[in-house]
Amino acid sequence: MRRPMVAGNWKMHGTRASVAELINGLRHLALPSGVDVAVFPPCLYINQVIDGLKGKSISVGAQNSAVESMQGALTGEIAPSQLVDAGCSLVLVGRQAGGSGVLGGPAERGGSRGGGHGVRNRKFAAAQACGLIPVLCVGETLEQREAGKTLEVVGRQLGSIIEELGVGAFANAVIAYEPVWAIGTGLTATPQQAQDVHKAIREQLAAENSEVARGVRLLYGGSVKAANAVELFGMPDIDGGLIGGASLNADEFGAICRAAGN
Repeated sequence: MRRPMVAGNWKMHGTRASVAELINGLRHLALPSGVDVAVFPPCLYINQVIDGLKGKSISVGAQNSAVESMQGALTGEIAPSQLVDAGCSLVLVGRQAGGSGVLGGPAERGGSRGGGHGVRNRKFAAAQACGLIPVLCVGETLEQREAGKTLEVVGRQLGSIIEELGVGAFANAVIAYEPVWAIGTGLTATPQQAQDVHKAIREQLAAENSEVARGVRLLYGGSVKAANAVELFGMPDIDGGLIGGASLNADEFGAICRAAGN
């Protein structure tokens, strides 16, 4: 039985004061014991969040990491080994594809360091080599969905990891399906639309290794709120959510976590 997971991606939000307020709200939440909960703050506030959540069963992850596992001459990058040293246990992989397209994950940041399956795959491998759990983000644009290419696009993103690193890499990873068109727009895939993609992901993994497919957790991300969480999480292949804007409100985030525990 897969253990549900709810992860909050704070994206580029927060100040020391607002983060302290959010930490205080999270500390007072009654979280379900059967759900893994994590938050991904901006890197500037990782230490503040880790210190503030001590004693609370909430893991802390990073929103990005470098392609190299150890420290080196990469200005502005953060090595996964440094994230481990800071106390992180997870890292998002695939959310840094350049431009407005998708290369392994929703695109929110430009720049040559972000794009390409090769870069994403190296980040995935480097994170695992340092003991971090990579949360691989995959998804399609609205144009790709309207062209009927959703499963093709997502399958290609997943297949690149399988081809380069082997399906066994997913035995210690999480996959988040995040349609680009549903990120920060208020739009969301219907529960059945999301389930269809999650099922296809699991079937693609099962074709390589049925045990890995049964065990890997698949999260849905894309305007998840307390109001739609129960129905989304009730789908057989959806094991929780990667939550954006709603994770910035402790009460709303707590309600989503409880929905995953139902």
